[in-house]
Amino acid sequence: MNTSSQGTPSHDSSVQDIRGVLIQVAGARLLLPNATISEVLSYADPEPLDNAPAWLLGRIRWRGWQLPLVSFARLAGLAEERGGLGSKVVVLKALGGDARLAHFAMLTQGFPRLVTVSRDALVADAGDRGPLPHGVQARVLLNDDAALIPDIGVVETSLQEALAA
Repeated sequence: MNTSSQGTPSHDSSVQDIRGVLIQVAGARLLLPNATISEVLSYADPEPLDNAPAWLLGRIRWRGWQLPLVSFARLAGLAEERGGLGSKVVVLKALGGDARLAHFAMLTQGFPRLVTVSRDALVADAGDRGPLPHGVQARVLLNDDAALIPDIGVVETSLQEALAA
């Protein structure tokens, strides 16, 4: 924060802005910090996993790793979602510190869009839509566009439980 010549704080909007990414999934748009995304890939059918929940689509290969591929729309109960023509996969950095799950992949509909998120442009969505879906931290409006902020910790915990079963 800068200070003016009178010693009072002045607000530098560039300090408060962060780079975000809007990701379209079936039934919703997700807002994530740009720093959580490692790469965007074209969709290819994943290798299926035995006895996996419907939201865990399988595993994909990425840089020598086998990453679990998540359908966030299914995990959160938003919509049925399948990969296909025009689908992309975003590789996300896991935040939980589990060395066996350093990254995971998420199915998206189309290419993610880079956005600047300023404090003024992002507000909580006060619309009454009942409880938050599983894996969702908050409903927000970014420049009047509705988005969900996923709870990456819940997604990782769900993944760890599903992979251990």
